[in-house]
Amino acid sequence: MDNLFVESNVGKKRCEWKIHTNPISLELKQRQYARKKLVGDFCNNIDTLSFLGRNRTFDDIPKYQLENLIVDDRHGIIYCYVPKVGCTQWKRVMIVLSESLKVNGVPYKNPLDISYDDTHARTNVVFLNRFSKQVMKEKLEKYTKFIFVRHPYVRLISAYRDKFVKENQEFYKRYGVHMLKKYGNNSSPPAKVKDAHAAGVFPSFSDFIQYLTDPETEKFKPFDEHWRQAYRLCHPCQINYDFIGKMETVEEDAAHLFRMLHVDNIVELPPSYSNKTTESWLRDWYANIPYDWKRNLYKVYKTDFKLFGYSDRWHQ
Repeated sequence: MDNLFVESNVGKKRCEWKIHTNPISLELKQRQYARKKLVGDFCNNIDTLSFLGRNRTFDDIPKYQLENLIVDDRHGIIYCYVPKVGCTQWKRVMIVLSESLKVNGVPYKNPLDISYDDTHARTNVVFLNRFSKQVMKEKLEKYTKFIFVRHPYVRLISAYRDKFVKENQEFYKRYGVHMLKKYGNNSSPPAKVKDAHAAGVFPSFSDFIQYLTDPETEKFKPFDEHWRQAYRLCHPCQINYDFIGKMETVEEDAAHLFRMLHVDNIVELPPSYSNKTTESWLRDWYANIPYDWKRNLYKVYKTDFKLFGYSDRWHQ
């Protein structure tokens, strides 16, 4: 009986919804209940966790701090993307669902057909903060909202590998040269990333950790979104997410989410092949990071650890 469809009029376009007769497993439902309850408990209990911006209202959040929320008006979905948490594939899914990108007037049907550059072009998706605050609040109230998160320390390994181990001129110029000068004992690093890598010069993981834990860093400029805390990108105390997925359980969570959204007949999450980083790497990557640095790093990401239920044993 899973091949029944109903027509919906979310937004102005009509789209097909899938009707299921077999229920979602109790285990998956309980997993979501526990994740959402944990966030709710920390956001609502003033004695358990204090962090900047916890007590502000949605109206207090500046529009530029809502730039990670993507809208699919066709199906009534809002996704808050956290970089280095499979967001390339999830953005592709949102493009397919919203039909926001077309080739010769025809929307993409397969997420894997969408190029990396097209996926990350801000003109190819609809961002929530393009609307007025009132319309934003209406959409947040009516639409199904989801987020995917990841162990904060694993996410940092992924960000470091992608932006500094690979030859990335933009990140080398914007952050790498500064890290090399301030933490890498290199007073005159090459201006071009290609020359730097040819000479074996790029910020070490230790340099990166020093940068993140240096109190002066954010006085100079806010964290880049690739290592900015998930709570600062997605505001879980002001936005009541209907679904909290995790990179560690992404396949089960994606299947659950698509069932919940009634769109599993339309799209599935493509596999992510690039920059695979697993929790098993934690000990190796952080082995040479001094205890004090790890303790300070934990303080920087403590809110993400607590809100999303990740173990903090790695800073011990």
